[in-house]
Amino acid sequence: MAPSFDLIGLVVADLSKSLAFYRRLGLDIPASADTEPHVEVTLPGGPRLAWDTTETIRSFDPGWTPPSGSPRIGLAFRCDDPAEVDRVYTDLVGAGYEGHRQPWDAFWGQRYAIVHDPDGNSVELFAALPTT
Repeated sequence: MAPSFDLIGLVVADLSKSLAFYRRLGLDIPASADTEPHVEVTLPGGPRLAWDTTETIRSFDPGWTPPSGSPRIGLAFRCDDPAEVDRVYTDLVGAGYEGHRQPWDAFWGQRYAIVHDPDGNSVELFAALPTT
């Protein structure tokens, strides 16, 4: 039997800041999670998204160091329509999160935008463009 994909884990510097960002994107994360060293939510379809503080990671991997340079992972959130891409991007940037790429109509047929979460991970917003 082959392993089955189950979890995406994010290592975060400030858990409450990271959870606040993902709550703005609609993830149902209880407020009590802000004080935990490890948090998980089950996403639609079954996979889980987890957050661990740097201290938690170093508790079992003392040599762990944060990556540098550009993010190597991107999480993508599907929006209902192109207007929602614009609205969510504006909401996140207005709340102080880093807008990396303003919404644009991509050649592959989607409205697309990129923001960075508090730890610099790429979070992509997309929706199908109307067909003509």
